[in-house]
Amino acid sequence: MTRTNYTLVTQFILLGLADTLEVQVILFFLFFLIYTLTVWGNVGMILLIKTDSRLHTPMYFFLANLSFVDVCYSSTTTPKMLVDLLSEEKTISFAGCFLQMYFYIALVTTECILFGLMAYDRYVAICNPLLYSLVMTRVVCLKMAAGAFAAGLLNSMVNTSYVSSLPFCRSNVIHHFFCDSPPLFKLSCSDTHLNESIFSTFAGVNLVGALLVILTSYSYILFTIFHMHSGEGRRKAFSTCASHLTAIMLFYSTSIYTYLRPSSSYSLSQDKVASVFYTAVIPMLNPLVYSLRNKEVKKALWNVITRKRIPSFL
Repeated sequence: MTRTNYTLVTQFILLGLADTLEVQVILFFLFFLIYTLTVWGNVGMILLIKTDSRLHTPMYFFLANLSFVDVCYSSTTTPKMLVDLLSEEKTISFAGCFLQMYFYIALVTTECILFGLMAYDRYVAICNPLLYSLVMTRVVCLKMAAGAFAAGLLNSMVNTSYVSSLPFCRSNVIHHFFCDSPPLFKLSCSDTHLNESIFSTFAGVNLVGALLVILTSYSYILFTIFHMHSGEGRRKAFSTCASHLTAIMLFYSTSIYTYLRPSSSYSLSQDKVASVFYTAVIPMLNPLVYSLRNKEVKKALWNVITRKRIPSFL
């Protein structure tokens, strides 16, 4: 019976985004600016929704949760990336690597489900407006949001446990700027086909499942909008959904490209670009998309700027 000895990996090295110091310094200031805008934009959105009582509706409740998730999952990767851009030793401990992966997968999964819940909320509001206040009660919204976070944590626990149980003996150098599953699979010295299949299955269930809810909801929404007799009502419905659809397209296009491709087609350099987009850029863009394309948010922001604040009833 043959017994294979594996060298115990205690830390990983993150290669990051660039090799030269000049490029690293430029990227540091660029991503520091992006991260600052992400935190200020999303925290500002949460405070704005909390401050203005007219935004105390299910749609903005889910938007506040989305902003919270954006801040958190951007914070799981960007601060470490910023430190590594100015450091010679770009190391991360074994435990730290999988802790980062755990929170990253949990928060991205939660965001995916939140997009589906937001689509369902718009479906009820536009297609069944008379039942909206009865269906989307505060208790129901709280349970839906709690379910999204619980599903994210459970999904991440399963995926992270599978990846962390792999033996790593080929190398401890991760060709990425954070600990993600595809580059870690390439470091394992065992057969990872089963693990990759399990990971892809969970990713597919979450992404495709939420996407089906979104597509079904918006199919009914579009059907209802096109049968509206009021041009003003049609414009208002389109305006309400435009920002949500923009955010969905940005998130899903990069997520599906990264996680639902065959493993044989993985390109680490291309994956880095896609990962930068959905870990740093999209969390920054979400509050801009929802504020610039939403009249209620713009009006609430103007009230805050001019100090005409609406008393909070929460």
